[in-house]
Amino acid sequence: MIFFLGAAKKIFDKYLLEINKELSYVHFELRACRDQYDGQVCYGVVNTVSDDQSKLGTKYSVPQIAFFKGIIEAIAQDEAAQGCISGFDALNIRLENQLPTEASSSQQQQVPPAFKNFSMSQKDKTIDELVRDKWLFRTGDGNVGLGIRSLLDLRSWFRNNDVPSCEVCNEAGVKADLCPNEGCTVRIHNYCLKNLLSQRDDKVCSGCGKPWPLGKIAKEEAVEAAENDEEEENETQATALRFKKRKQRSQRDSTENVSSQASLASGSGNGRRRVTRSAAHLT
Repeated sequence: MIFFLGAAKKIFDKYLLEINKELSYVHFELRACRDQYDGQVCYGVVNTVSDDQSKLGTKYSVPQIAFFKGIIEAIAQDEAAQGCISGFDALNIRLENQLPTEASSSQQQQVPPAFKNFSMSQKDKTIDELVRDKWLFRTGDGNVGLGIRSLLDLRSWFRNNDVPSCEVCNEAGVKADLCPNEGCTVRIHNYCLKNLLSQRDDKVCSGCGKPWPLGKIAKEEAVEAAENDEEEENETQATALRFKKRKQRSQRDSTENVSSQASLASGSGNGRRRVTRSAAHLT
């Protein structure tokens, strides 16, 4: 089974290389990305060139793009690496902060009217559009995080803006666990941390060498295991129920078949007796 998986991965990587070779002529790339919120691996086609022509391809207005940039900066620059901001904070992002430095330091009247007049309802509507297009997503408690398209497309932006990277995979640690030891700046994605600690006997931070607290991870794994056990139990019960129904149906069909055969046999015997009496009467 391991050999099959390895062979399948080699075949997939080969096709991926061939696809990207063809896409490179039009400045596109089929890129893999792990969703930092649930750990699932996703693939998407991204534009590898950021020029004036490609910027004209967006359906969003200039104020909407400035608002989106403000949300990205607020999430990516969060020192707690929570990977999201509250809906209230998102709506209160000031668009004028996205102006070039020289423009923002000038007089207030140089702020474009479209920025000044961008209302709260327009911001809320823009967030809904960005969520629908997978640039952002809303958490269950109403916070705003980065969608999978942002994680795919903004890899170079994260590097250029010095967003701290994960110690394990070297991707931007937008949503990550921080080393709690004072003075240590290591951050690791939750899924990377689980893999790392499961492969090592010493559960220590790779940066400072001090023990990494496992309470949160152990609790998450316990919840995960309980959910898996519950799913397996439900699946077992469903399978047993299907087997029971199938057995009852089979028994019912068998009983009906026996009754039908008995009825046919009885009818055939009566017919023969009637024919015999008729024949005797005629003779």
